[in-house]
Amino acid sequence: STALSRAGAIGGLTAFFLWNVPGLVVLTVCGVLLTTFIEDPDNPPFWLAGLPPAAVSLVFKAFYGFCQKLDKLGLCLALVSGLIAIGINHDARIPPTSSQYVFPITLAVGGLITFLDSKRTKPFSSYDKPPSAGWKVESDALMKRIGIPIWVGCLLFVLWAGVLTLTVCLVNLTDMHENIYLEIFELMFCIGSIIFGGDQVVLPLLEDEFVPSRMSRNQFLQGLGLAQSLPGPLFNFSAYLGAVYQGNVWGALVAWAGLFGPGVLLIFAMVPFWARLRHVAAFRSILKGVNATAIGLVGAACVILWEASVVDAADAMVFCLSGFLAVVYNVMAPLVVLAGGVLGAILHEDVLNLGQLPYCEA
Repeated sequence: STALSRAGAIGGLTAFFLWNVPGLVVLTVCGVLLTTFIEDPDNPPFWLAGLPPAAVSLVFKAFYGFCQKLDKLGLCLALVSGLIAIGINHDARIPPTSSQYVFPITLAVGGLITFLDSKRTKPFSSYDKPPSAGWKVESDALMKRIGIPIWVGCLLFVLWAGVLTLTVCLVNLTDMHENIYLEIFELMFCIGSIIFGGDQVVLPLLEDEFVPSRMSRNQFLQGLGLAQSLPGPLFNFSAYLGAVYQGNVWGALVAWAGLFGPGVLLIFAMVPFWARLRHVAAFRSILKGVNATAIGLVGAACVILWEASVVDAADAMVFCLSGFLAVVYNVMAPLVVLAGGVLGAILHEDVLNLGQLPYCEA
């Protein structure tokens, strides 16, 4: 948004691609190479063993930081949404893919609750905080610099809705096995369309859709560790998922475009309206509830990914070290993942063979 407000639409798109290209390229290459050269995904080499718990520790840090900004009502909404997400992921009677419908409904209910609360004489939360400076509707210079009129914003909304509807219809009307790339794009575009909040919010949805039907849990967590260690948003993780699923660059590019596409279209579509809406009290109150509910999904990701990534004492040691470095010393994410990877490699059964006894035997 900073590049968009200062350099207009072209500057915003340029900044977007420059910020994302390094992560896109590296994760695509890693996904293809790991799929090609690692024969047993469930028995990864020692140099990959520490990546999953190190990456999950960063998700915990993000969740803790988000919760620090919530009031009591926001924490309650986050708790409820987190419980719902955990329940969906660990109930044999509920298909994990139902999260594509349940999560948006949960976000909407969260927004409705804070909206109704804001109308009470003595609300549980505070809604009188004025919007920060910038993006003022009265600033003609700013709106001219951005260069996106309202009619273009409406057109982008229609384009997003059209692409979403078309891809869903095509997948439902055709055999997905005949066009696997359409399946990947539709899946990612749907997920990208319903996500709100930080990057980590997308993790429960991605795991529900890709594990175990499209890849092993170890492959998923290894990619998460690699994505956390690179610059750019966590959404670049989609390139790795597409590369592992299809074993080629095209799968990575289709998955990446599918996940990022809705966000790019909706951000540019929203820009002409944002300066006005952010001064509307009702809109701000709804946004507060949606944001708090989305944070609960990050909490659910912590629980789900912890259970998957920390299976023995060695993993727990890596998690503790990585979390300590990230939270106490605020070490940068790439160095946290590197430190966790080194410790995991040292403790691996092929090196020192320490802490390898599983917590739960099958």
